[in-house]
Amino acid sequence: MRLSADLDGAVPLCDFLAGDGFDRVLDRFAEVQGGVDRRAAASFWSLYYFSALAIPYVVARRGETALPVDLDAMTIALAEDGLPRAFGLPYEGDWREAGGLVDCVTPLVQGHLARVVALFKEKAGISAKLAWNNAAVYIDYAFNATDLSPPEGDDHWPARPLFECPHLADGSRNPFHGCLRHETEDGQTHCRRKVCCLRYRLPGVPGCGELCALPELRKQ
Repeated sequence: MRLSADLDGAVPLCDFLAGDGFDRVLDRFAEVQGGVDRRAAASFWSLYYFSALAIPYVVARRGETALPVDLDAMTIALAEDGLPRAFGLPYEGDWREAGGLVDCVTPLVQGHLARVVALFKEKAGISAKLAWNNAAVYIDYAFNATDLSPPEGDDHWPARPLFECPHLADGSRNPFHGCLRHETEDGQTHCRRKVCCLRYRLPGVPGCGELCALPELRKQ
């Protein structure tokens, strides 16, 4: 993430997603991948989108900074292959107490993710459950990676409350509820998605291993 004023090639994010720009980029990306299923191409594209959005947002909140990620105020810049390269922000953010993950994520859902997930469904045909699951893995990663609390038992999972709580901090339905779960097999604990990201349909793209929602793909 950078300030929009410093981001070369940036365009207003909402205009890009709601207009023709997003459609053209997805069509081109699917064609470059050999004319693959457009939904699989769109899901893979969204993985780059959610990682570039969620990881810095969560890390900043852990450092008591709330980044201004309202969809209407942001810009986006694309790489040559059409994948998201960077987001532009209107300003550097405000001080905000770190708090728990559910509190941290609620403004991100309200001001950005809910509308983006709806646009992905409308424009790209990927289900809301798939899109939320794609966002969930990066929120989970960022929060766990920045956790400094002492381990609690053999299955220490700092992000657990987000995926086991049915409601967000404002009382609304939690779209991440059940997106990820921990399972133990052969003495090892694995984090598993609820919905497959379809990346296995893209040529040359490795699978996500034990994280995959499909048991038959976990060892590939």
